[in-house]
Amino acid sequence: MSGKSRIRSTGGPSDAAGCAGCSLAALGAATAALVWAPHAAVSVHGGFEGESHDPAVLFIDLPLVLLGGALLPLLVWAPAHRWLGRPWLAALAAVAVLGLGEWALVEWWTPRRPPSPGDGPGV
Repeated sequence: MSGKSRIRSTGGPSDAAGCAGCSLAALGAATAALVWAPHAAVSVHGGFEGESHDPAVLFIDLPLVLLGGALLPLLVWAPAHRWLGRPWLAALAAVAVLGLGEWALVEWWTPRRPPSPGDGPGV
């Protein structure tokens, strides 16, 4: 016998940290989708008479928004949890950065909007 025994993890602190990280990733992806959806609705539905229908937002923008929303809290939470040693403080930092990231998404990403029928120089 080699003297090494296999020990299965049974709910220790590392399991709780893994669950917290997964929960933050799920929360980030869901929040990103909910913040992104109202701004992308005009591109999905097409706006006035379907003029600005752009299905690329579903195939390109949505996966990127979900990926960014899931990764942003994890990229903050993992180092913060390691350096600070307190999971609640790391989670607070991750949620704060997620909020800033969502604000930056809404400020930076604006879908193409067609002009309203009443806009323009006039007749």
